[in-house]
Amino acid sequence: MAWDPAQYLKFSDERLRPGFDLLARVGELPSGGLAEFGCGTGVHGRAIAGRWPARALTAIDSSAEMLRQAAAEPSSIRWLEADLAAWSPPEKLALIFSNAVLQWLDDHDALFARMMAMLVPGGVLAVQMPRNFSARSHVLMRETAMEGRWAPRLRPLLRTDPVAAPDHYYDLLTPLARGGLDIWETEYLHVLSGDDAVLSWVGGTALRPLVSALEPGERAEFEQVYREKLRRAYPQRADGKTLLPFRRLFIVARA
Repeated sequence: MAWDPAQYLKFSDERLRPGFDLLARVGELPSGGLAEFGCGTGVHGRAIAGRWPARALTAIDSSAEMLRQAAAEPSSIRWLEADLAAWSPPEKLALIFSNAVLQWLDDHDALFARMMAMLVPGGVLAVQMPRNFSARSHVLMRETAMEGRWAPRLRPLLRTDPVAAPDHYYDLLTPLARGGLDIWETEYLHVLSGDDAVLSWVGGTALRPLVSALEPGERAEFEQVYREKLRRAYPQRADGKTLLPFRRLFIVARA
């Protein structure tokens, strides 16, 4: 599945704000390098590098398209294409930062334990993940995927609830976060512009694996059915804006 940086950043303010909110909650760090898991187009990576300019930062993503855009602006950051589920640093880190990425990976119990083990004592794991998979946008997406002739191909791609409840991460991380653990949720009310704004929003993320599995004709048919459902679920306001409530989970764990 290829990623489209331009489509992802169509709503750049809304997509990037949670990462900056997360970064603001990261305090002082012990000695050591930094890593960003899922750097995308590099916006947060450059902010991290600016906050700790003397540190080595490795920014990792599995998308060559995203990394090309990230590396277009010169910096000291090491941009690395790699599988986040398998990558390990050569030395333990002072910070692992991950914004809106880990929901794509499975087996969070093993994943989070592995990330905490990558940190030096006092190092910080800072994670933000969307937790809106029960929202109408995602329920209708799964419903549309299961209704058409494409259902046999799309069924294996559906991920009903890839992010657990906050208490699950509390129980998982409390024994590992000896320096402290902060977990919270925020529901943002995104005010989106343009026609079919919610379809355009999910088209940059959650919808991509599904439409990538369809032929062009099927893709158009799928999107038309889904578009009509979204128009009813998220009506355009009198001022032309569309309101999209979006819940996100934040975790700051200190080893």
